[in-house]
Amino acid sequence: MKLKIITPEGVLFEGESEAATFPGLAGSFDVLPHHAPLIAALQKGVIRYRVKGEEHEQPIGGGFVKVENDELSVCVE
Repeated sequence: MKLKIITPEGVLFEGESEAATFPGLAGSFDVLPHHAPLIAALQKGVIRYRVKGEEHEQPIGGGFVKVENDELSVCVE
């Protein structure tokens, strides 16, 4: 999946990811390849994503994620 994490200051990450976990308003949720399309609001917390088997974390202050056609676009504070 292609993951792009964007802030008002610029791009934090852009690349291929094997999985991602987001802090949704109703609780955390995972996105794996071939996930159904969705748009979700995010609360303050940590985005966790895996690249080539290595786990990464990105603290956020809230935002939104859009999932469509194995592309994840994340706009965060």
